[in-house]
Amino acid sequence: MIENLFWLGLVGAIIALIFAVAQARKVLKFSEGTELMQKLAASIRKGANAYLKRQYTTVAKIFIIVFVILLLLAWRNMLDNWFIPFAFLTGGIYSGLAGFVGMKIATSANARTANAAHESLNRGLNVAFSSGAVMGFTVVGLGLLDVSIWFHVLKYIAHFEAAKIAQTMVMFGMGASFMALFGRVGGGIFTKAADVGADLVGKVEAGIPEDDPRNPATIADNVGDNVGDVAGMGADLYESYVGSILATFALGAAAYASDNLTWNAMLLPLVIAVVGVICSVLGSFLVRTKENATQKSLLATLRKGTYTAAILAAIAAAPITYFIMGSWGPYIAILAGLVAGCAIGYFTEYYTSDTYKPTQKLADSTETGAATTIIGGISLGMLSTAAPIIIIGIAIIVSFLAAGGSLTTGGENYDLLFSKGLYGIGIAAVGMLSTLGITLATDAYGPVADNAGGIAEMSGLGEEVRNRTDALDSLGNTTAATGKGFAIGSAALTALALLVSYVDVVKGKLDHAMDLSLTNPAVLVGLFVGAMLTFIFAALTMSGVQRAAQSIVVEVRRQFREISGIMEGKADPDYASCVDLCTKGALHEMVLPSLLAIVVPVVVGLILGAEAVVGLLGGVTVTGFVVAVFMSNAGGAWDNAKKYIEAGHHGGKGSDCHKAAVIGDTVGDPFKDTSGPSLNILIKLCSTVSIVFSGLITTIHLF
Repeated sequence: MIENLFWLGLVGAIIALIFAVAQARKVLKFSEGTELMQKLAASIRKGANAYLKRQYTTVAKIFIIVFVILLLLAWRNMLDNWFIPFAFLTGGIYSGLAGFVGMKIATSANARTANAAHESLNRGLNVAFSSGAVMGFTVVGLGLLDVSIWFHVLKYIAHFEAAKIAQTMVMFGMGASFMALFGRVGGGIFTKAADVGADLVGKVEAGIPEDDPRNPATIADNVGDNVGDVAGMGADLYESYVGSILATFALGAAAYASDNLTWNAMLLPLVIAVVGVICSVLGSFLVRTKENATQKSLLATLRKGTYTAAILAAIAAAPITYFIMGSWGPYIAILAGLVAGCAIGYFTEYYTSDTYKPTQKLADSTETGAATTIIGGISLGMLSTAAPIIIIGIAIIVSFLAAGGSLTTGGENYDLLFSKGLYGIGIAAVGMLSTLGITLATDAYGPVADNAGGIAEMSGLGEEVRNRTDALDSLGNTTAATGKGFAIGSAALTALALLVSYVDVVKGKLDHAMDLSLTNPAVLVGLFVGAMLTFIFAALTMSGVQRAAQSIVVEVRRQFREISGIMEGKADPDYASCVDLCTKGALHEMVLPSLLAIVVPVVVGLILGAEAVVGLLGGVTVTGFVVAVFMSNAGGAWDNAKKYIEAGHHGGKGSDCHKAAVIGDTVGDPFKDTSGPSLNILIKLCSTVSIVFSGLITTIHLF
């Protein structure tokens, strides 16, 4: 009976997609406001569509090359089967589609949010959050659809056994990870190049407000919010969601084969994901606020929705887990994942929200200039890594032990207990991401609110409306940082599960026992290379932002100098040139760092063998996790410290403190929106690439 319940995944997908459509229709019923607001929204839509079209065209060419390589490997029997190349394509298509849908609704909701905020704060929150819900539920809906369709193809068309299905499907995440990395890196470079250029010349040099229509880079900045923080983020979280389910499939099939519970162990992550969809729908109805709400009360209303969804999911998962697995151990692991996700979210809020002391103290540091602001932000980001590391560490140990694992090596049946413990870690990652629908909704609403503030400023809606959109935008910075922390935390658990899956796959292909001790030089060198890869990747993405931003700074300065009447509002800037420069810069700079994740693990494996790849995966996972948390939280704190000053503290807008805060925010932009969030994709893509190319690595290596 259990193996016939996998159709529940399709039910969950349908529920999520229907709710996403309902939320989209709700958003589109609102008015876009005045003719000028509609014109501005149309310009942003046009720029975002043009960028995504060119990005997807570029990525499609690379996808075709990789697809051909995978076909050749399958022909040479270096892949497990012929389904893998085609699943690579579908994963990339679904991941890109998730980002595209999110971007389309975001660019339709920005002016509507600004116009709704003209009426009340609650209506503005309602429109922005509903648009975020479209993104959130589209991601989980498409994810469940992709997993369910391929499961049924492999079971009923290919007639694979459970273990073969699990081993094959764990390789299917490569396409989604590949697209997600290009989306995150390319979109991140675009949005931060525009943001940095607009801030440095507009705010610091020209002394004009943020989103001032006189700034030639302001439309590019608003376009960037959509292609980076929405489309890129949607592809990113799609990959995290699907990856956690597929990794747990593989771990469950290996751990419970001797208990005749293989189908059960594979069904559980799928059902928990469906439960999370339903609980997220219920939680979304609780997101409401009152007029004149404070930052804390706005944060509280979003917490009410996300925490309620998590609590409902925890309650519902108990009987379901016991019914499927016949024990409480996996449930405790799921609970550990849910609690860890909420805890990481809380500490991310603590370190990045201007309602708490860390960001307020960072704002205080602007009194002595930009240098102390930058030093303070870096130290805050480093300090903020402690809580997520400890939380994830506790979640790993609790889920491992609860599912049956043992920390005493060499005991009776240790290998079996160890594999069950690893399944606990995988199901904890699924638990953490089970309520992704509403978690991503609270994240994706932020860029919409940011765009709404820009449109309100450019269309002259008045200070009251701008104050409302600023309140929503400031909250959006915190929820965005929370979403990134959530994604990074789940990435650590998923990457660990994928690393173990790689070891299991390789063991079956080698004719000798693997030596994974640190005294093995290949493993040690792999660790160093993995750690290095994190920093090289971060450096390349940040330098990509730097070079693209420099071109924007030069262009904005040129327009201020050569187009007479811009500063007086008598002449319109050339917005299109800045959008085009950002597009060219992003597409050019995204290729090299994205290809590193594919090339480096394969090259290391071909030179030093399969053991070195294990070291590489360990090194990139540990360093990538810590550096990603540091960058995301430091950048979020710098941004909110600036907004804290703009709210009237330390002299307010235009003061020396404000200028110092803008410089800090500029440094933090590539931290929090380009390099930081891209690292969680890097660590998972390295793992899935290693699994897919394991046949090649075990067949050909120099040492």
